[in-house]
Amino acid sequence: MGAERVAADVDPVARVLPILPLAHLDREFDYLVPADIEADAQPGVRVRIRFAGRLVDGFIVSRAATSEHQGKFGWLERVISPERVLTTEIGVLVDRVAERYAGTRADVLRLAVPPRHAKVEGEDRESAGDLPSVELSESGWDRYQHGGAFVTAVREARNPRAVWQALPGENWPLRIAELAALVASSGKSAVLVVPDQRDLDRVVAACTGVVGERAVVGLSAGLGPAMRYRRWLAALRGTARIVVGTRSAVFAPTPDTGLVVVWDDGDDNLSEPRSPYPHAREVAVLRGHVAGCAVLIGGFSRTAESQVLVDSGWAHDLVASRDVVRARSPKITALADSDQALARDPGARAARLPAIAFAAARRALGAGRGVLVQVPRRGYVPTLACGKCRAPARCRRCNGPLALPAAAGPDGAGTPACRWCGVADAAYRCHACGAKALRAVVVGAGRTAEELGRAFPGVKVVLSGGGDVIKELAQGPALVVSTVGAEPVMTGGFGAALLLDGWALLGRPDLRAAEETLRRWMTAAAMVIPLAEGGEVVVVADSGIPTVQALVRWDPVGHARSQLDERDEVGFPPAVHMAAIDGGAAAIAELVDSAELPSSAELLGPVELPAGERLPYSGDDEDGVAPERMLVRVPRKDGRALADALAHARAARSARKSSGPVRIQIDPRRIG
Repeated sequence: MGAERVAADVDPVARVLPILPLAHLDREFDYLVPADIEADAQPGVRVRIRFAGRLVDGFIVSRAATSEHQGKFGWLERVISPERVLTTEIGVLVDRVAERYAGTRADVLRLAVPPRHAKVEGEDRESAGDLPSVELSESGWDRYQHGGAFVTAVREARNPRAVWQALPGENWPLRIAELAALVASSGKSAVLVVPDQRDLDRVVAACTGVVGERAVVGLSAGLGPAMRYRRWLAALRGTARIVVGTRSAVFAPTPDTGLVVVWDDGDDNLSEPRSPYPHAREVAVLRGHVAGCAVLIGGFSRTAESQVLVDSGWAHDLVASRDVVRARSPKITALADSDQALARDPGARAARLPAIAFAAARRALGAGRGVLVQVPRRGYVPTLACGKCRAPARCRRCNGPLALPAAAGPDGAGTPACRWCGVADAAYRCHACGAKALRAVVVGAGRTAEELGRAFPGVKVVLSGGGDVIKELAQGPALVVSTVGAEPVMTGGFGAALLLDGWALLGRPDLRAAEETLRRWMTAAAMVIPLAEGGEVVVVADSGIPTVQALVRWDPVGHARSQLDERDEVGFPPAVHMAAIDGGAAAIAELVDSAELPSSAELLGPVELPAGERLPYSGDDEDGVAPERMLVRVPRKDGRALADALAHARAARSARKSSGPVRIQIDPRRIG
C-alpha cells in the first residue's frame, strides 16, 4: 500500500468544477488537497479528480479552510498544470454567460479556455516590456459627435460604453488601434473582436503599426494548437496587452482589461454555433459589467440589438453629423431615383445591369479607378428553373437544386448538375410540364464576371469569393466581381460599386433579411470614394423599398430603429427575449411542463424543425419522429427568469436521465 495522504495545512479544501456534459453536475464539488501538491493547487489551475469512479478534468474555483460536505472526501489526484488559466475575471464572466444563455459552465469553459499544450506551457516566459513612445493622432474621432469626449473617457479609464456608426471610407482598423493604444499605454489591456480572418489581419496590422509587434497578438481558429495556445498564454501573462481575435477571443484572459471592442456585430460569424450559442456582442456587454471596462460596438451598419443598447441608455450613440456624412459618402442611386434615367432606359427595372450602372462603371474606369460589383451568389448559374413554367429545376435522384457549375461548352449548352449530390442531368425535363428548356433564376459571380469581361473588353476582371477570396488590390482600372462578404480592399478606394440582384438578398424568408442586406450594401458602399472625388454606387433594387432608402440616405440608425419597431410589433428579439427549444415532442413537453416559467411566458408552437436546423447530436427522436421547435417568449425584463427556469428544468431532466435530446437557444439568430 502507498503512503497515507496528508491534507494541506492551509485551506485544505479545494472547490472543483468538473468538466462534465451533464447539466445537473454543473456545480462545485469539494476535494481535499494533498500536502505534496499544495503549492500548485491554486484557484484557476487545471486538475484531475476522481468522479463517479473515473478520472475527469476540472478547474479549482477556490480554496477554503472548511466544507459543508458531511460525507467522505475525495482527493485531488494531481495538478495537470500550475498555470492559472481560469482567471477571476473570466471565471465570473463564464458564470454570467452560462446564466444568460441557460447553459452549463463546462460548455462555456470549452469556448473560453483552449486545450492545454504542455510543450508551449514549458517554454521560457517573455517579460511584458514597456510600450514604445507613440504620438497618437485622435483627429479621426473628432469627426464624430462626442467622439473626442469618448476618447478622453477611454484615456482616463472612466469606462465609457458606445455604439459607433463608422463613416463611409473610414479607416476603422486604425480608429480601433488608436483606442487600444491609449488603453495599453496606461498599463491596461484591450480585447478587439472581429468577424473573420481578413478583418483580424487588418486590425493586427493597424495595431502593430501604432504600438509595435511585441504588444499585439492575433487569436483565430485557423491557428494550429501550439501557436494558438502560445498566443493565448501571451494574453494571460500580460506579455501582449492588445488581443485581436475572432468570436472566442472575447473570452481572452487579459489582466486588468480596460477596453472591449466588437466590430460588425451583425455578422453571423460572431454567433457561436456550439452550446450555449452565445453572441460575441452579448458576451462583450457582460464583460463590460464584470471587468468594469470600456465597451465599443462598431460597424458601418447597425443591428436592432445595438440600437436597444442605445435606446436603453446603456451605451452612447457615436455618430457623425449629417453634413459630415454627406461629405464622406459617394453618390448612391437606386433604379427609380431618376425618372429621366428610366425614360432613357425603359428596361432598367427589369435589367440585371441597367444603363445607369454601365455608365457609372465607365466613368470610374475612365478615371483609372476600380469598380466593385457585388453579387449575392458565387458560382456560374447557381439556381435554375424551367424555361416554360418557371418551376424550380430539381435533381431526379435526390430532389436537390440544379445549377450550371461552369460556362457552356463549345456546343453552347452547359450541363446542369445537382448542387447536393453532384450528379449531372444532361437529359433534364421539368417535373411539372415536361419542358426541356432551362432559365437562370440567380446569376452567380462567375457568370457575372464573364458577362462584364465581354462588355468591357481589355479591362482586367478580378473574381473574389468562395475558396479564392482576395484581400487587397492595388489602385487601377479593374472590374472586381465579389460575392457578399468577400469584397477586397482597394488602395485609395473604388471609383464605383454596383450592387446587383438586390431582390435575392431582400427576398430571403428571414426575419433579418432587411438588416443583413443593408449591412452587406453599406460594407461595399463604404469602400467607394466620396462624391466630391467622383464616387458612385448603383443599387439594382426598387428605390421605394425602405432598406434601399436607408442606403441612399446613409441612415443605418433610422433603419435599425424601424427594424426594432417592427420586431416589437410582432414580438421578436430583441424587443423581447425568446427561447427556442428543439427536440422530440415528448422531450419538449416534459421540459416545458417541469419548468417554472415566468407568468408572462407565451408558448408558440411546436412546429417541425427545418431540415437545416437538425439537432447536432441526434437526427430524429427515438420514435423516428422529426424534431420539433417550441418558442417561449417573455418581455425583456423577464429574460433572466426565463433562462434560469429552463436551465433548472434541463438539469432536472438530466438528473432523472430522461430520454431524448433537447437543445435550448436563448435569442437565436435564426428562428424560423
